[in-house]
Amino acid sequence: MACKYNTMRSRLTLAALAACVLIAAGKPVAAQDAKPGATLVKEASALLREGDLAGALERADKAVAANPRDPDARFVRGVVLAELKRTTEAVTAFTLLTQDYPEMAEPYNNLAVIYAAQGEYERARYALEQALRANPAYATAYENLGDVYVALAMQAYQRSLGLDARNNPVKAKLAVAREIAPAGARVKRPEPLPPAAPKPTR
Repeated sequence: MACKYNTMRSRLTLAALAACVLIAAGKPVAAQDAKPGATLVKEASALLREGDLAGALERADKAVAANPRDPDARFVRGVVLAELKRTTEAVTAFTLLTQDYPEMAEPYNNLAVIYAAQGEYERARYALEQALRANPAYATAYENLGDVYVALAMQAYQRSLGLDARNNPVKAKLAVAREIAPAGARVKRPEPLPPAAPKPTR
C-alpha cells in the first residue's frame, strides 16, 4: 500500500513516496521479518502514518543501526527526516541511497520534492530524469517532471518580461502557465516501493 507524502511549500505536486510496509515480491512475510530491523521498519512506517514523527525516527534509527545496508530502513529514515524539516539530513539520506542503489527511483523523486520546495527546479529536473532512467514506468515522476517544466517555464517568462515588459505574447504564455500550475496541487498516490535492491558489490 502506497502512502501520501505531503507537498512542500511549492505549488508543484511532486508527490514523494512515504514509507510503507515493504514486502519484497515473491518472498514470504516470514523471510522479510527475519531480516535484521524489519520489524522496526514496519513500526517506523506505522508511526509515520500516525503522525508520530519522533517515534518513527527512533524506530528508523534503530532499524538502520541493526542493518546499515538495508535500503528500506534508510528510505524510511529519509522520509521521516524530510517530514521533520531536517532537510539537509534528508537530502544526505536520499543522496546516499541513490549512490548505493542507483536502480531505485524513489529516492531520486524524493530529492526532487525537496529541491523544488527550495525553488531549485534545475536540480529537481535532473533528479526526476534520474528517477525515470531508473524506472521508465514511474508515472509519478513523469507528472512531477511536467510540473517542474511548468515552474521553469514560468521563471523564463518572468525573466523575459523583466527585459521586455511590453511583450504581450509572453504575458499570454505566462498566464497559461499559471493556469496549468495549480492543476498540480493534487497529490497522487505513487506506486509502492519496489522490492529491496541487492547489496552493491564493492
